Amino acid sequence: MMSKKPFLQRILDQKWLLLFILPAFAYFLIFSYLPMYGILIAFKNYTPGVSSNAFIDILNAPWVGFKYFTRFFSSYYFGQILSNTIVLSLMGLVIGFPLPIILALTINEAKDGFFKKFTQTVTYAPYFISVVVVCGMLIAFLNPTTGILTHFLEFFGIKNISFMTDPRYFKIIYVLSDVWQGTGWGSVIYLAALSGVDTQLHEAAIIDGASRWQRVIYINFPILIPTMVILLIMSVGNLMAMGYEKIILLQNPLNLDSSNVIATFVYKTGLLDAQYSYAAAVGLFNSVINCVLLLSVNKIARKVSDISLL
Repeated sequence: MMSKKPFLQRILDQKWLLLFILPAFAYFLIFSYLPMYGILIAFKNYTPGVSSNAFIDILNAPWVGFKYFTRFFSSYYFGQILSNTIVLSLMGLVIGFPLPIILALTINEAKDGFFKKFTQTVTYAPYFISVVVVCGMLIAFLNPTTGILTHFLEFFGIKNISFMTDPRYFKIIYVLSDVWQGTGWGSVIYLAALSGVDTQLHEAAIIDGASRWQRVIYINFPILIPTMVILLIMSVGNLMAMGYEKIILLQNPLNLDSSNVIATFVYKTGLLDAQYSYAAAVGLFNSVINCVLLLSVNKIARKVSDISLL
């Protein structure tokens, strides 16, 4: 049996391939891994500006252990923030995950022509609208006196509904607007997967008398399963990592009971109140939960379907 080449020799043999990887490696090293030393402030009483070097300030800050984690877990708003985050994320996953699949299958079955291209354009377009513009549209459309939806409901005798200030409506408004904005773009990946379907399979199925619905179920849908599993794992891994921008723009003092989530809490605590250590502890807790979810779902998917990220 031939002995393995030394590590350095293998590096030299693959030097050109490694050169292509170098930019991506440098990007993640500089912008993702090196800044992770900042996690230390979650366990320290960090005060910025003590010296001219932020790294030195972090190292010299006194250790406080799990003080800020305990403070967050024992706070009266912990249950509300956690439940709002989980409910909003699960609603987005349950409603938003299957719709791009359905849309992709539908568009794929449409005949090539104006209607298919028009449908694709209309469904993709909302993704490119700024979050600020989308929130402005929602506030304008749902205005209790001048909103389009308000006048539409008045036509059916339903009056005086203040959607943006009633906590009962915030979650569904947030989720449906996200679905409207992201469904068309999410279907692009599935359409790309469907483009690899062998046309001979459909021709053979047609000869055997299979209907269009049967061909979708038994030919197209199985092709999408590997893509679906991978995207599901990634979606669950980001379950708690919702952004704060849209929620902040739609948030007001009257709907805080439904709109206060971990992301907005970290933003307000860290950037507005300058409690950096406390905000870092809450953010680290959120990241750990996401990591556990990602690894768990990935392991389950590997056992059930032999499809996984790792």
